[in-house]
Amino acid sequence: MLSFPLISTGLAAALALMSIGGGLYEFSVVDQVWPERRDLIQPELGGLSRRRFWIPAHSAFEIALIVTLVAAWSIPDARFWLLIALAAHLVMRVWSAFDFIPKALAFERLTSTAMDQHAARRWAQRSRLRLPLDLAVGLSMLLAFAAVIRSL
Repeated sequence: MLSFPLISTGLAAALALMSIGGGLYEFSVVDQVWPERRDLIQPELGGLSRRRFWIPAHSAFEIALIVTLVAAWSIPDARFWLLIALAAHLVMRVWSAFDFIPKALAFERLTSTAMDQHAARRWAQRSRLRLPLDLAVGLSMLLAFAAVIRSL
């Protein structure tokens, strides 16, 4: 039987997994190349726009997570895992907002002659440290989804 908590938790879990996929693509494909070819991350020069993926992806997940918290609040096991997902996501978003995003935007604005490739490589390597937080969010969402299924 489909219920609103089941649908919202499933959607939020799918969006969390989509973020993991986006992160894996970014650091396994894009981050391997852009420090030498910065034009790849410059939308003005025909490069990809990270914003076009990450802003809608994070916004959709955050809305779905809030809706799911409300919808599944009465299911204690789901509530526990949803709060873990929320905490891990908040840590990752705050860290990104104050560290990764400003530096990424600065790299996008630099001219190719002014860019420090060593700094760009360090940024790309440190960016991988966000993956465990994304994995914690994804796993927590899957466990919340399982808890909702068990409650039916």
